[in-house]
Parts: sequence; structure tokens; C-alpha cells
Amino acid sequence: MRFIFHYPETNGLEGDMLDAGPIQEVAAAAERVGFDGISVTDHPAPGAKWLAAGGHQSLDPFVALGAAAAATSRLRLLTNLVVAPYRNPFVLAKAAATVDKVSNGRLILGLGTGYQKSEFYALGVDMNERNALFDEVLDVLPLHWSGEPFSYEGRHFSARDIVALPKPVQNPIPIWIGGNSKLSRRRVAERAQGWMPMLGDATLAATTRTVQIRDLAHLTEMISEVKRAADEAGRTEPLDFLCHYHDRSIETEPTKDPDRHREAWADMEKAGITWTLVSCHSRSLEATVDFLEAFGGTHLS
Repeated sequence: MRFIFHYPETNGLEGDMLDAGPIQEVAAAAERVGFDGISVTDHPAPGAKWLAAGGHQSLDPFVALGAAAAATSRLRLLTNLVVAPYRNPFVLAKAAATVDKVSNGRLILGLGTGYQKSEFYALGVDMNERNALFDEVLDVLPLHWSGEPFSYEGRHFSARDIVALPKPVQNPIPIWIGGNSKLSRRRVAERAQGWMPMLGDATLAATTRTVQIRDLAHLTEMISEVKRAADEAGRTEPLDFLCHYHDRSIETEPTKDPDRHREAWADMEKAGITWTLVSCHSRSLEATVDFLEAFGGTHLS
């Protein structure tokens, strides 16, 4: 099991996303205590109503991960997650390739289709096209990263004889797809390197417009289905599965009940989870580092 630290999100309209500490210093601390990766979220145009109701602020994920890359040497850098339909595929591919290049091959590109109507409107993207646009992104990314000339006719663009250089270090940059729908899982099985399922209650599933995963047993069934579909599609490389560890007690007391947490992670690993994501709700660099050092010393040493 490998662990990713999700940079603490500032909820609401008060405070600042960097209250938890400079991303460079947080990333360096996460690497120092033994984490395997760091992740950041993506909301380029969140609605004021959503933020006022407890929605979270965000940094530009590629700029933030570029800064994290400069302060670390081995930490994997995950976008958790970029809403692919918000961006022209070529702009998205170039941003990803740049972070992968400057980090010497450490980016993991987490992608999703998105769910916030107001954000789609603000960005001038038709929400009803989001699945078609997502598939265009999956088409263009490997072509763009190949460094070879290619052409592609999209719904809203026409690319002719494009060559994108420099190439990213990884071939390909791993793509992890978020979302619980049958379509998302099929995309993972056929076209991606990982799946980021979302666990939560019916309210969360309805808000994010996805299928509810009831419990670990249900998730185990879904992971098995994805693996079978990948085998049927002729995939041979192993897939990664990332799950957020939802246990609020570990945020406030990361050193308490270590055996209970380890048993939970062992159960997750048996279910097929290969990466676990943890976070905290710190609002200062000192509090963030305190959490990282306590978690690392207890669970990662």
C-alpha cells in the first residue's frame, strides 16, 4: 500500500487556500516523512453559493504541482482531479507534459468529467457534451505526448499536422480516472492506468452525479469487474486503484489506534486498493507539518 497526502483544502469564502502552508514546504515535509505522493484539487471557476455552502477553494493544479516538484525528488504528483472537459485537449496535454518533464517523470494525471453546472457555464463548456469531450481528451493525450506528427478533428477544433515537443518523460503519463459510473469504469479498463473511486453516502453521490459505492464489499466487486474488463480488452499492465481513507479520527489523532487503521488498510489492500489518500483540515504550516510527522512516524516508518 502506498500513501498520497492530499494538500489540505480551505472550505468556504474565509481564509486562503495556502493557509495550510506553502505547497513547496508541505510537499517537502510529506516526502521527508515517507509519503509516496501529493495531490491537489481543481476548481477554476467555483460558484460563490457552492463555496458559501462549504465548497473548497483550489490552486491551479499544474502550477501547484510544478512548485511541489521543485521542492522534492521522488514524490509522485497527482491531479485529484482535473476536470478534462474544461480544457482544450492540447492545453491540457501540454500542461501535463510540462509538469512531467520538470519533475523527471513523476506526474499522475487524475481526470474526471465534472459535475458543477455553474462551472461549466462560467467556462463556456456545454455540460451535455462532457462525455464526448472527455473521450476526445483521451484520444488526444497519447498523440500529443508521442512527439510524432498527428491530426485530429474534434467537436470544436481542427488540428492538422501537430507536433508537440518536448515529449514527457513517462510513456505514457499515467492517467487515473475518477468517478463511479459504469462508463468511467469502462474507460479505466480500456484506456487508463488507474481508477479513483469515490466513497460516500447517497447525498454525496447525488451531488457529484455518480453511482453510490455503499461499502468496501461493493467496492471490491467493482474493482474485480474493472480488472475482468481490462483482461477482456487485452490489457496486460496492472492497474492502480486509489481510495480516500475516510476516518476523521486520524486527522485529529494520527498516532491513536494504529492497529485499527492498519487493519482497515489491509482490508482495503485485499479489496484491490493500491494507493490510499489521506488529508487533514489544518490551517497553518505548523499544524500541517505536525500532522505529517505524526502520521509518518506512526504509519510510514
